[in-house]
Amino acid sequence: EEEDEENGLAAWERAYADERSWESLQEDESGLLRPIDNQSLHHAQYRRRLRTTARIQKGLIRYLYIVIDLSKAASEMDFRPSRMGVVAKHVEAFIREYFYQNPLSQVGLVTIKDGVSHILTDLGGSPESHVKALMGKLECSGDASLQNALDLVQGYLDQIPSYGHREVLIMYSALSTCDPGDIMGTIQKCKKSKIRCSVIGLSAEIFICKHLCQETGGSYYIALDESHLKDLILEHAPPPPAIAEFAIANLIKMGFPQRAAESSVAICSCHKEAKVGDGYTCPRCKARVCELPTECRICGLTLISSPHLARSYHHLFPIVPFDEVSMSYSDQQNKLPKACFGCQQSVLGPGNKPGLRVACPKCKQHFCLDCDIYIHESLHNCPGCDSTR
Repeated sequence: EEEDEENGLAAWERAYADERSWESLQEDESGLLRPIDNQSLHHAQYRRRLRTTARIQKGLIRYLYIVIDLSKAASEMDFRPSRMGVVAKHVEAFIREYFYQNPLSQVGLVTIKDGVSHILTDLGGSPESHVKALMGKLECSGDASLQNALDLVQGYLDQIPSYGHREVLIMYSALSTCDPGDIMGTIQKCKKSKIRCSVIGLSAEIFICKHLCQETGGSYYIALDESHLKDLILEHAPPPPAIAEFAIANLIKMGFPQRAAESSVAICSCHKEAKVGDGYTCPRCKARVCELPTECRICGLTLISSPHLARSYHHLFPIVPFDEVSMSYSDQQNKLPKACFGCQQSVLGPGNKPGLRVACPKCKQHFCLDCDIYIHESLHNCPGCDSTR
């Protein structure tokens, strides 16, 4: 409080400075203030993201290491309560969304502190174990070393089979890197291993991070605020385009295990302890595992269930983007539907004039902006097309 008084800010001024409430207002033609239409802005961002995802081959089996910078720079409080706290919260949300969209993929966590990188969790398919490990290790100290982190993950990802897509997502807070050797050589090793490295910065742009992303085909962005940081992280949840050298057909052995009987007792190969029911039996070696998808610890077979496979399928055949309906033709406005085909809510604007809407190019049904986002990002089926079959 003493520091804020010295800076000349009272408590009520400080609250407004943190919230930046004036940014949610804009002027209309007559110079009067009106609130920004956040729904239209959100929908415009979604449309921009949808246009960039063309019909291209994608990597459905991903092996991703999330590198989290826990150096002393992560304790800065320009993000509330701290950079570390905000990153941990959004990485947790990202991990859950990642496994929802990529049920056949795996994630591992790496932390950087005191100039050394540590493996927090090995590559695995359990979101709960990753989140639990991350929340138990939130401490900041020392400097960040980008080279040590890249060396560590490159050693692990180099052993991944050729059908797996190797990725690194670095949440970087520091403005420097303390490296023991030549980081340029490490970047070339990552490029040779076909590892796609992306960086999300929390401070300012750094040349070495930009160079790393350009060389390996990743993306580099700086977060402007917390909501921007959340958007940047979640953009990495959908599968990325496949690297040209790996864009070839591969046959992968997978097992579809049966669920064990409720009364059966067996030793779980994951936790090395006896468990009653609630497990799956590997069809090849009959070992018991707790959850799917995973790899059998005994024979190495990839174990999944049919819903996991079905949930990955929609990335290969996405719904075509809906067309925005033009309001310029006054003679057509009376013929436009007054309700959204999906949620049956009115799509009329002020004065019962037709509001913003989109239409499916196949079935010609009209949808509101919320349904448009829900259909493309969650449902992955058009209700209009399905109802006419």
